Amino acid sequence: MHPFLQPRGIRNNNPGNIRLSAQKWHGQKVEQHDTAFIEFETPLAGLRALMKLLLTYQAKYGLDTVESIINRFAPPHENATDYYIYAVCRGLKVKRRDRLALTDPIVLAALARAIVQQENGTVAAKDAEWYPAALYTEAATLALKT
Repeated sequence: MHPFLQPRGIRNNNPGNIRLSAQKWHGQKVEQHDTAFIEFETPLAGLRALMKLLLTYQAKYGLDTVESIINRFAPPHENATDYYIYAVCRGLKVKRRDRLALTDPIVLAALARAIVQQENGTVAAKDAEWYPAALYTEAATLALKT
C-alpha cells in the first residue's frame, strides 16, 4: 500500500494516535509535521508509547478494564466510545468490565493490537495485520522494562 494511502496512525508510526502534547516520548521525531498527533521514528517506538500510556492509566488512575481504559483513551466527545469498547472486547475475548493485568506482556500486547486495529482499520490484504505479532511482543517487553 502506498504510504499516502495508509491511515494517519500508520504513516506517523503512531498506531495508537497519541495526541501531540508538551510531553516528549522516547523515539518521537524531532521535527513534527503533523500538528495534532505525534510522529515516531519507528512503529516499535509508537507501539511502546501506546503501551506505556496504557500502563500509566492502570498505575496512576487504577484503570484496569477495557471500559475504563477506552473511556479515557478514546473519550465519547471524540469517538464512538461504546462501539470502540465493544470492538476491543471482541478482539480480546473479554467482557467490558473484566479486569486486565497489563503487567502481563501477553495481555498488554493483545490490548495494544486491538486498539491499533480500531484506530487504523483493517489492512487491505485478507487476514493481514498492520504489524507482526513479534513487534507487539517486543514493544510490550520494552514498555514493561523502561
